[in-house]
Amino acid sequence: MRTRDEKFLPPNLAPRRSPQSAAFRTVRVMRWLFFFLLTAGICGWAVEPGERIVVAPDGRGFIGAESRLPFHPWGMNYGNAGRLMEDFWDKEWDTLAGDFKELKAAGANVVRVHLQFGKFMSAPDEPNRESLKHLRRLLELAEQAGLRLDVTGLASYRPADVPAWYDAMNEPKRWEAQAKFWEQIAETCASSPAVFCYDLINEPLSPAEPRKPGEWRSGHLFGGYDFLQYIALDPAGRSRDKIAASWIRQMTAAIRKHDKAALITVGLLPWSREWKHLSGFLPQTVAPELDFISVHIYPDRAKPDEAMECLRQFAVGKPIVIEETFPLSCDIPQLEEFLRASREFACGWIGHYDGNSLAALDESARAQRLTPTQAVYREWLRLFVRLTPEFAGEERK
Repeated sequence: MRTRDEKFLPPNLAPRRSPQSAAFRTVRVMRWLFFFLLTAGICGWAVEPGERIVVAPDGRGFIGAESRLPFHPWGMNYGNAGRLMEDFWDKEWDTLAGDFKELKAAGANVVRVHLQFGKFMSAPDEPNRESLKHLRRLLELAEQAGLRLDVTGLASYRPADVPAWYDAMNEPKRWEAQAKFWEQIAETCASSPAVFCYDLINEPLSPAEPRKPGEWRSGHLFGGYDFLQYIALDPAGRSRDKIAASWIRQMTAAIRKHDKAALITVGLLPWSREWKHLSGFLPQTVAPELDFISVHIYPDRAKPDEAMECLRQFAVGKPIVIEETFPLSCDIPQLEEFLRASREFACGWIGHYDGNSLAALDESARAQRLTPTQAVYREWLRLFVRLTPEFAGEERK
């Protein structure tokens, strides 16, 4: 007769009675446990490519909607040689496909892509069909590569790409046009499991005082791009955070017309000791409107403790993804220290990629052709690859 523990073993692993049975039972039970763990997906099996990602029941992370396996966003903001994706995807698709292959090989499971409003909307209520076609192709590429997309919209990064009619709009009309943008994007993406989330806008600002008509962007360029954008020009007696919450609700409603399941977030500016919450998007006010919090944090060597102090400001009961980080103002050891410490609060991390693989950068280094910028990217990619088993281990097959 089998013991209570033995009767749950598969027949081929049930121990036989013998003088050495105790030792054999130990070995066989260990083998069975390993088999069980493997088939249960606990030994590093990935979330299935065909399932959407949802917030975990404890509200601190993400899991696969069907498999219930943990998912840690670990990836890159995508660009190529300083270019936006829309600059070349119509003529250099092989470049885009090759970059996605390299990102997957490096250990990424999420790629953040940036969609400019002016490239996707031909008029306030008319989408650019050609751009939507390329977006559908991008979704297919991501599915084939086993990558998920952080779809960031409403970008107005390059001033020359912003339609004059868009900047001339008043707040209600602009919000309507932005909602129409998100309706079109969500309708295109709704059937794809490659969508990790929709990021409503990159680094938005809610005004503290009236701004000039048409002054929707910050006016401060970084590498030729203006990454900040106001969602209103006049507070008109409203608090900044309430404006932000109202805007989020309108954009979310537009997305939910077509996509009921995908996660929604906003790429927030960091908190700082000097400026506090400069954006006006107070985490405690906007968090109830979002599925998770996204914040952009670049550790500063001159303020070694501020990055973690910043992160704590966004711990308001929702999962946190550090949606942008990079050794922009610090060295690799400081960035690694921050990333490791950030796991107290964060459950996802996204850096930057500009089209050069680690192998290509190593080759340039051997040929003594590495530029200072490329040297930074090389060290970052080395860190990314090294940390992948720890930070995205569940997605590694």
